[in-house]
Amino acid sequence: MPKRGLSAYMFFANDQRDKVREDNPGIKFGEVGKILGEKWKGLKDKEKAPYEAKAAADKKRYEEEKAAYTAGAAADDDEEEED
Repeated sequence: MPKRGLSAYMFFANDQRDKVREDNPGIKFGEVGKILGEKWKGLKDKEKAPYEAKAAADKKRYEEEKAAYTAGAAADDDEEEED
C-alpha cells in the first residue's frame, strides 16, 4: 500500500521543526506542535504557497501509486482465480 500524501502543514512542520527546537532548547514535544501550529496560522497565503504546491504534488504521487497498487492487486486476484 502506498504511503499517503502529506498535507501542506506537514511539509511546513517538517521544514520548521528543527528550527523551533533550536530556538527553544528543552521544549516538550507538545509545545513544538503548538508553536508550529501558531506559525502556520500566521503565514500569509503567499508564504503557504510553496508548501501547498508540495502537498499537491505529493497527493498526485499518492493517487498514481494507489492506482498502480490497486491495478496490481486486481491482477494478482485474477491470477489466483485462474489457478
